[in-house]
Amino acid sequence: MPPASTPSHKADSSRLSRPLEVARHLKQLIMDEGMQPGDRLPSEPILIEKLGRSKGTVREAMRILEAEGLVRTRTGPGGGAFVDRSSDEQIMALMANHFYFEALTLRDIYQLRLALEPELAASLAGRLTEQALEDLQAQMVFYANPPRNAEEEREQHVASLAFHRQLARHSPNPLLGLMIRFLARFLTDLTIRQRLYEPHNRELWKRGRDYQSQLLGALTRGDEKAARETMRAHMNTALRLMENQAVRVEQRLF
Repeated sequence: MPPASTPSHKADSSRLSRPLEVARHLKQLIMDEGMQPGDRLPSEPILIEKLGRSKGTVREAMRILEAEGLVRTRTGPGGGAFVDRSSDEQIMALMANHFYFEALTLRDIYQLRLALEPELAASLAGRLTEQALEDLQAQMVFYANPPRNAEEEREQHVASLAFHRQLARHSPNPLLGLMIRFLARFLTDLTIRQRLYEPHNRELWKRGRDYQSQLLGALTRGDEKAARETMRAHMNTALRLMENQAVRVEQRLF
């Protein structure tokens, strides 16, 4: 399957769609040629001739692909346009933009987390390296003790969700890993934007930390069933506690 495509060109479409159409053709070219990150694209004059478009249209198409993270351009000796790999930040930003005007709720987010994260945990049981397990344990140091104020509450919420993004990076299924990282990132932004960390909640801190400790034990032992059940319980409990946080925030406002 080719990279996410842009709208196709139509005879009566606006001028803006011409660069989008060229961008679509360039994506297809990259796929057809089996190009990899670091490979150089044909020069601008060759693309102009090959695609039958103006210099301005081709350049605008390159800017579109560069914004999407699929192409990078370099000037000077040895410069040109090269195939690139989108970074997590670029992918997350594009996906977040798509949902910017959607009134997503905590339940919407956790519905997917409940479906995906227990399966991720089961798939990684007994398969993580010693270094990966040590890194996850090190992440938990950031919330080893109860937060003392709202600032620490915010930092610990962010660090706790980073644990899940870190775990997802080890997924043998790149699509599963990407979706879980996005959900954790989106939930982080929602938590900060709605200030869900402000009502002090020691239970939220303790239950989350305890579940993650149990999860690490199951992952280390290679117990798929325990890993799946622990993550599922973690997600269900987190949903309940986070929805309570949202209610408390709303009550404080009104």
